[in-house]
Amino acid sequence: MAEQPLVDHSLIDHSLVDHLLLAAERWPDRPAWTFDPGDGPSATLSFLEVAQRSAAYAQALHERGVVPGDRVAVMLDNQPEFPLVWLALMRIGAAMVPLNVRYRSTDVGHVLTDAGSRIAVTSPSYDDLLDPLTDVVLVEDLAPMGAWAQGLVDPDTVVNVQYTSGTTGNPKGCLLTHRYWTTLGTSMLQEFPHVVTADVMLTAQPFFYLDPQWNVVTALLSGAHLVALDGFHPSSFWAKVREHEVTYFYCLAAMPTLLLRMPPDPLDRAHRVRAVQCSAIPAALHAELEERWGVAWYEAFGMTETGADLRVGADDHDELVGTGCLGRPAAHRQVKLVEGELWLRGPGMMEGYLGHHSPFVDGWFPTGDLARLDEQGRVYLTGRLKDMIRRSGENIAAREVEDVLLTHPAVRLAAVVGVPDELRGEEVKAYVVAPGAGSAELDAWCRERLADFKVPRFWEFRDDLPLTASHRVEKAKL
Repeated sequence: MAEQPLVDHSLIDHSLVDHLLLAAERWPDRPAWTFDPGDGPSATLSFLEVAQRSAAYAQALHERGVVPGDRVAVMLDNQPEFPLVWLALMRIGAAMVPLNVRYRSTDVGHVLTDAGSRIAVTSPSYDDLLDPLTDVVLVEDLAPMGAWAQGLVDPDTVVNVQYTSGTTGNPKGCLLTHRYWTTLGTSMLQEFPHVVTADVMLTAQPFFYLDPQWNVVTALLSGAHLVALDGFHPSSFWAKVREHEVTYFYCLAAMPTLLLRMPPDPLDRAHRVRAVQCSAIPAALHAELEERWGVAWYEAFGMTETGADLRVGADDHDELVGTGCLGRPAAHRQVKLVEGELWLRGPGMMEGYLGHHSPFVDGWFPTGDLARLDEQGRVYLTGRLKDMIRRSGENIAAREVEDVLLTHPAVRLAAVVGVPDELRGEEVKAYVVAPGAGSAELDAWCRERLADFKVPRFWEFRDDLPLTASHRVEKAKL
């Protein structure tokens, strides 16, 4: 591959606003983003248009009262306005608080209160949910007129309060700065998969997640073209890959399994993809994935708190297919095991959790994952310390679901656990003591208050649950 990205290590010393303006100068007419709605024409913006429209949104948001240091909630589908508003907030010096569009009143209420968001940018689809909770600005009403007079932006400014499920209760807000993103994006250029200007990246995940956001950053740094789908649709996914001439994509959770369940197509190998990165590749299916689509799949590991941490590269790929190995630490990351738990250290991590004590110990972040290292320093996960359920790539804190169940008048005790599931990795199961209540009633109770992916799929009703001396449910006995 002859074309190389224009990068050096000083990239992380500049803000994303600097990189946005530089991208508009270097590649004004190159396509930056294409948003494919699936059922209509795609919308493409050049790098210059991204810079111009984000400046216009910054001015419009400022006129609506957004000032530096604000935390502005954003609840939108996959549409150009989502990353445009994110970049606009960066230009002002404010932070985005992305809201999962599957959230319901309890989820949203916690995040808005915890983040102190006094303004939310959304669309009519979510207006009824947000309007009772905060001041709402409809993105359709943000007339992109005028232009923000850009000043200097400190690369240590927080640009995201990114919520992830806490291990013991409600989601916590991770404070992510420009440096978090530039460290992650730079590693995508300077290390595997070595994204270059000629690449076409694709994301099918919702923009409130981390993955499409780091795709945006990688495109800004490299000049690559990012294609964003309206969502992940297994039956049409590879057709979209072929249509947009995609060369690289990242996926996770049940996505590879769902793709394999689609009928074989004579065009399965008729694509330009040079590499696929995936978290939690099903080890037993790894070779089958590569054989069917004729492209190498590379394992990668990262967390909202820590960014890009571990990855399999081209040198290790052939040896590690089907082993479940997470690969080696990225160049900016160190790893160690503390009583079997994986700890991470290095630049480009979150500043901490909003409103909580720092989880870092002498600069090290305890992941809550159990692991082992081989002689070459490659990492293999062996288990989990956290009271977490990982369902189709979603982290679910058992405590959060239990707290909602315990608000039901019939529920006396509740314990939520993860159970193995072939497709989703884990499913949510609830053990409850709830005289007079049934699963349909409790299911409806949860769906009114929680995102649907957090609602238990399995229910077991008991007369009592085993308790410790401190009156906690002994989940090991369940």
